[in-house]
Amino acid sequence: MALSPTFSPPVCFKKNTIFSPNTPKFHKPTTKTPTQTLSAIPPISTAADLSAVAVPFDGTTLAVIGGGSVAALAAVLSLTDPERRRQLQAEEVGGGDKEVVKEYFNNSGFQRWKKIYGETDDVNKVQLDIRLGHSKTVENVMKMLTDERSLEGVTVCDAGCGTGCLSIPLAKQGAIVTASDISAAMVAEAEKQAREELLSGKDDGLPAPVMPKFEVKDLESLDGKYHTVVCLDVLIHYPQSKADGMIAHLASLAEKRLILSFAPKTFYYDLLKRVGELFPGPSKATRAYLHAEADVERALQKVGWRIRKRGLITTQFYFAKLVEAVPA
Repeated sequence: MALSPTFSPPVCFKKNTIFSPNTPKFHKPTTKTPTQTLSAIPPISTAADLSAVAVPFDGTTLAVIGGGSVAALAAVLSLTDPERRRQLQAEEVGGGDKEVVKEYFNNSGFQRWKKIYGETDDVNKVQLDIRLGHSKTVENVMKMLTDERSLEGVTVCDAGCGTGCLSIPLAKQGAIVTASDISAAMVAEAEKQAREELLSGKDDGLPAPVMPKFEVKDLESLDGKYHTVVCLDVLIHYPQSKADGMIAHLASLAEKRLILSFAPKTFYYDLLKRVGELFPGPSKATRAYLHAEADVERALQKVGWRIRKRGLITTQFYFAKLVEAVPA
């Protein structure tokens, strides 16, 4: 969830730290030795476009919010009606959150996030910062996945694959990847990029990586069994009442490991999210739900899983919690 600068300092993973200070380009995860500080992690292809949430507020403005200012801001927030805007959006596409998300990421959202996830220079400062945060998320996930063993032949479900930012590096490492997204436009772009990076112009004499299997599916439709399931920044579209069931569903697909990222719910982050809702715009076209880490952990425990590693990734306009869960 992209919000505002002047957040609290990033924290370290409680078990194995995985942050590398060198941020790679997409699909090109770094192999350098990690340091002992996790600097930056939310959102994905199926994450709400947050690139404009905090634009009206610079770091100086938000740095002075406190005490009575917070109370005054809360009073202003109480007079706004962002939920009404969401209801009108849902009515336009004839459905609820899922239909709004699908419509958005097949149209204006696809164009916006394709730029953010790509390498084009046609991005503003906030979008570039979100690109940096997302790149660090992918880097840290790849480090998590390769910490203990090679990915050669490991089956991985990339749930909410977007433009393939994680699926392609996984395939390069030898994983057998099944990747899906609710957006047909995102899936088509992911497959296009995968073919270009994995199959085109190979003349090194080595076997070509196995192409990921790309599918247009929502999370509810996913089935099968995989060694590892990864779902980055998709929970931002689910209220906690539905997120519990989705976490249980994803865990049922995983045999050994489940990796999730989500926008953490704290008083400060929640307040800044609501500040952003004061400024409606085309980029804020979907609901964005924050989740308390304790709620996510409780949902995992209910289905017999425990969190083994956890951390926070933040940049100025991007933040997320990253957790790795294993069977208890």
